[in-house]
Amino acid sequence: MKNLKKYILSAAVLVAFMSCSSEDDNPVANSVTLEFNNTFGDTPIILGDATSSSATVNTSDAGQVHHFQEVKYVVSNIRLIKADGTEIPYNVNDLDNGATVVNQSNPETLSYVLSDIPVGDYSEIKFGLGVRSDLNTLDQVSFPDFYDNAGANDTQMHWEWGTGYRFTKIEGFYDTDNKELSFHSGSTLEGEEGNYTQGVDAYRDITLTLPTTAVVGNSAPTISIKADFDYLLSGDSYTVTLVSTEDITNNATPSAHTATEMMKFVDNIGGDSNTTSPGMFSIISIEN
Repeated sequence: MKNLKKYILSAAVLVAFMSCSSEDDNPVANSVTLEFNNTFGDTPIILGDATSSSATVNTSDAGQVHHFQEVKYVVSNIRLIKADGTEIPYNVNDLDNGATVVNQSNPETLSYVLSDIPVGDYSEIKFGLGVRSDLNTLDQVSFPDFYDNAGANDTQMHWEWGTGYRFTKIEGFYDTDNKELSFHSGSTLEGEEGNYTQGVDAYRDITLTLPTTAVVGNSAPTISIKADFDYLLSGDSYTVTLVSTEDITNNATPSAHTATEMMKFVDNIGGDSNTTSPGMFSIISIEN
């Protein structure tokens, strides 16, 4: 009888062990890491002030040399698409848990981890450059974490007049005399408080096809994404020549920055809203 009890106990332990092992070997979800690489062409961007000798220098199609001191942009509304077409949204209505500010000067922000992604084979990724119009208010109550992150002193992605978030913030210098380059993008509102209507919509929805399948299962893949800021002045939509503040055409300085001129830069980096162009974004690699 004692031997029989020992046998039953051993069998129960073995079944429990096999059950645990089976669950570990067959996860229902895992993480996916988005790794953002900000570049001029294939050259990683190094930031610098006006007199920096180490900053990455780029030359536009119009022949203007320029470099950046600050590069920041908002990524939100992230969706992963399975090979069978199933779309997996990632906290798309929750800026606290589904949006991030990519800040070139802060390496921690260049990787964004998506947690609890269902097991499967993924062939596409979609995300927003900026914030959808239905969420684009400075809402400290609903999304306190994102509000604080976007408004922090080292981030400053709030518009001063409080109608929404900055989507992109680029500061730098151009031409050999290092004139100021300053580009801030974001959607605008028209009308008066309590009766606002949508002005220009600077939000852009980006769709990228993965060159190889991202397999979520026992592995937690990393999707490396390139943001090529050569597109800012030399995009598919416009070749921009920066000018002084006396002439507002194609300008990118705070004192002479209109919604019309802003949208040229937006269409370059985010793609024309009437097309499926991904603008400056492309996939570098998938690591499973």
